[in-house]
Amino acid sequence: MSEEILVNITPQETRVAVLVSGQAQELVVERAASRGLVGNIYMGKVARVLPGMQSAFVDIGLERTAFLHVGDIRGNRKPGANGAEGRSAAGRTEPGKPIEKLLAEGQPVMVQVIKDPIGTKGARLSMQLSLAGRLLVYLPQDPHIGVSQRIEDEAGRAALRERLKELLPADEKGGFIMRTLAEGAGESELRADIDYLRHLWRDIGERSLGAQPPRLLYQDLSLAQRVLRDMVSGDTAAVRIDSRENFQKLEAFAAAYMPALRARLEHYTGERPLFDLFNVETEIEKALARRVDLKSGGTLVIDQTEAMTTIDVNTGGFVGQRNFDDTVFKTNLEAAQAIARQLRLRNLGGIIVVDFIDMDSADHRAAVLEEFRRALARDRTRVTVSGFTALGLVELTRKRTRESLAHVLCEPCAACGGRGEVKTARTVCYEVLREVLREARAFHARELRVIAAPPVYDLFQEEESGALAMLSDFIGKPVSIQVESSYTQEQYDIVLL
Repeated sequence: MSEEILVNITPQETRVAVLVSGQAQELVVERAASRGLVGNIYMGKVARVLPGMQSAFVDIGLERTAFLHVGDIRGNRKPGANGAEGRSAAGRTEPGKPIEKLLAEGQPVMVQVIKDPIGTKGARLSMQLSLAGRLLVYLPQDPHIGVSQRIEDEAGRAALRERLKELLPADEKGGFIMRTLAEGAGESELRADIDYLRHLWRDIGERSLGAQPPRLLYQDLSLAQRVLRDMVSGDTAAVRIDSRENFQKLEAFAAAYMPALRARLEHYTGERPLFDLFNVETEIEKALARRVDLKSGGTLVIDQTEAMTTIDVNTGGFVGQRNFDDTVFKTNLEAAQAIARQLRLRNLGGIIVVDFIDMDSADHRAAVLEEFRRALARDRTRVTVSGFTALGLVELTRKRTRESLAHVLCEPCAACGGRGEVKTARTVCYEVLREVLREARAFHARELRVIAAPPVYDLFQEEESGALAMLSDFIGKPVSIQVESSYTQEQYDIVLL
């Protein structure tokens, strides 16, 4: 399949779209005011140790302290706990020590962000540092030599591991993990990646000497640079950048570190905005909607909550050509493809529950699940799928590393507080009446004035005018109503005069 990557850059933000066969499959947005932190290395200071949670809060200079779990302290994972093969315990602390034996309040620690702050949660940290190159991941404190889990052939994995060992200098104390792209790389490319990563680590070490926490020691590459490092593959035909200045920077970056990619970089100079030309702006709007229309006439309804995301599949206007089972089966097959794409576009993570339309045929269920797994296999983010539950739901988890697209581009509605619904004008009217009675009993005032939104004001002027008059007689004080057009429907004030 033909793949293209579009990079739209302004001083305020960088947006990246991955297109497959002309259709947007993935969107990433990074704003200058809130650039992602994953990969950054800090000299931090332990703010608090929590033995009961076997974790610590670390001050790295952010608004909220970051979170460090005992399992992410260098050398403190129990053997086999991280699934890494062939790891050496050389130079490590004794496995399984409690956190209070390893850290103390006020202690300086070198840490790396492995998960951005999400919602009310602070950043997640690790003391097991790693530096990513295009072909390799460098583990400067760990002599482990490994291969990406995406390379499944055991014989091939062993050959790649031996090949890498032969290229390492004799004085190398760290380790490396070969990324998927390294499988077809030449010796010169691997050596260049090794030299680059070792040089980078030396620079970080020099900056850490005498550094007073909290201090940033290393900031990961910009989004545009990470596109070249992490997202360009053998299937990528072109990377189009709409900024001349940034095109030149990326061209220089590619020439220095990834010369094979230089020819695929293109500077887009057309009059139409890049994202408009390829219909990406429309796809962004669709990715923010609750409802997704399928080509067959079926629909997806996607609800994102704090705990999980639910996706409901409906036949909608699709009636099929043969029978109801055929209609359901075809709708579910199309939905499986569409859901996998929406997960990537919206960057939905955590627990996800999909309610496909009920199917009586076990063969149909198996075919839909297989199609779903095949569509999810193209995801760069790790996804784990369970089969159909007893209730006919499909449960899956998708690794959450950054905020979803909706959380980046949107905020909770000021009118409904994120509920998706507002109280009716009549409900607010009755709340106002109860609040007026409460205020009249609690305070001594000559008069009470209600300031409310137009729909509530109109109701008090018409159908509920008698209720307001009865309340005024009951409390023995005049109650007046005033309209405020800037108020939302649920908003009101009571002024004591």
